[in-house]
Amino acid sequence: MLRIWGRLNSHNVKKVVWLAEELALPYERIDVGGAFGMDAAYLAKNPNRLIPTIEDGDFVLWESNAILRYLADSHPDAGLWPGSPRERALADRWMDWQFLYGEAQKDAFLNLVRKAPEERDTAAVERSKAACAKMLTVLEDALAREPWLSGTRFGIGDIPMGVYIHTWFTLPIERPDMPRLADWYRRLRERPGYAGRVAIPLS
Repeated sequence: MLRIWGRLNSHNVKKVVWLAEELALPYERIDVGGAFGMDAAYLAKNPNRLIPTIEDGDFVLWESNAILRYLADSHPDAGLWPGSPRERALADRWMDWQFLYGEAQKDAFLNLVRKAPEERDTAAVERSKAACAKMLTVLEDALAREPWLSGTRFGIGDIPMGVYIHTWFTLPIERPDMPRLADWYRRLRERPGYAGRVAIPLS
């Protein structure tokens, strides 16, 4: 059975758990990180002191997007990882783009979700919000051309940003109107794995 190490309120852990649900894989998730800490046994698997890490039999892998590629490629019948190198690359670029977006969203998330009101840096929240809104116009334009970030159908190119877009629509902030982005988020929420493992309260 697949083991996924990491607490579920982590964006990166959500990615992996959601994909496991999409692939209908039996898995065990073990809380690690944050309030749960990391023991020596975990650090022997992942010396970076980060989550998630997976164990698939005797195979150990860390880095969330590498895990996504590995799992999707290991289950080709699901059709989530295109066979064509060009189609794969077009989906894959959004997986890398997500890291840039994650940095833009970090200050808004940490201040509004993980800090007490008296500790919040409101200027940092405003900068973060503006940076996110600017980047998301790129996503809005992309969704005008294709219904999914992976192309004509849902795939792993949608998963990294799909996790972060839940945070964007859940944070207590004002957001510019982006109808295609809102529709993509609505369609993601219709997927059971997303509804149960990603679209949960932020913490």
